[in-house]
Amino acid sequence: MVKTRVAGQVETRLDTPPVSPSAGPVKPVVVQPGASRIAIVDVDGLILNTPFVGPLSCGENPVALFREKLEAVACDTCVKAVVLRINSPGGGVAACISMRHDLERFKERTHLPVVACLMDTAAGGAYYLAAGADQIVAGPATVTGGLGVILNLFNLRDLMAQFNVIPQAIKSGEFSDIGTSARALTEGEKAILQAMADEFHNQIIADVKRSRPAATDATAFDGRIFTGSQAKARGLVDHIGDLDEALQLAAGIGCPGTNVRPGAVMYRRTNDPARSIYAVTANVPLQGSGLFPSLPGLDRAKMPTFLSLWQPELSIEKLGGK
Repeated sequence: MVKTRVAGQVETRLDTPPVSPSAGPVKPVVVQPGASRIAIVDVDGLILNTPFVGPLSCGENPVALFREKLEAVACDTCVKAVVLRINSPGGGVAACISMRHDLERFKERTHLPVVACLMDTAAGGAYYLAAGADQIVAGPATVTGGLGVILNLFNLRDLMAQFNVIPQAIKSGEFSDIGTSARALTEGEKAILQAMADEFHNQIIADVKRSRPAATDATAFDGRIFTGSQAKARGLVDHIGDLDEALQLAAGIGCPGTNVRPGAVMYRRTNDPARSIYAVTANVPLQGSGLFPSLPGLDRAKMPTFLSLWQPELSIEKLGGK
């Protein structure tokens, strides 16, 4: 065990990070030399609590990998601050809430400052995760916001009938097959699912407002997306800048008085190289590995139920894993 003293308190960090059976544990890889040591924790692609398997995929579970990287950072006593680099349209509500809780516990345990850097996209649950950081930096062309909850259901009854596929459900309980693609929703079923979506949405709003008290504009929570500057005007973002500026900001908080270029490390497995601060892990979603035709309803059946993400194109899950 390693003990350090922070703000008059003694904290305990594990001396070795947890080990993954896939390709060994994640290990620090220097991607930018410098005087300080800033950890970059990357979150890329669709956020689902499932292993993404497919051609050229590392087969990682984004939720499990995020937790493992936080644990590795907590073990590294040389780290002075963390940059949470996010490039994601969002994902499953439950998965994003789990990752947000992991981030909050990490901050409470290590007392390390965390700066979120929003890359191309950080919408829905991805922004919800970023809101748990101490500071948020967004690029001028970042697409963020999208703080809504959606449940994509499809009525495939007529399509199935064309192929003489007739469902014959045997059920006990009026709502046992709620959300099935074999028929249209009843009004009672719509009310049940709407109440669930509203409850999840209210939790997201409450958590974001708790960590971002300046976000008082109602338009910030109606599901619309924003540019970086629009998000800043609504209190969702603190600074407009890029990843280098996010690293400099994190270094300034973690190492006050340091104006030199900060050093940066990422945490990778042996089969996942990183050579710059923009390195991305290859992780292809399960939906992209099949040989069968893509049908929106069938693809949706493989997704989690309630999602918080910006998804204008239905097959984004085939492209979202990185």
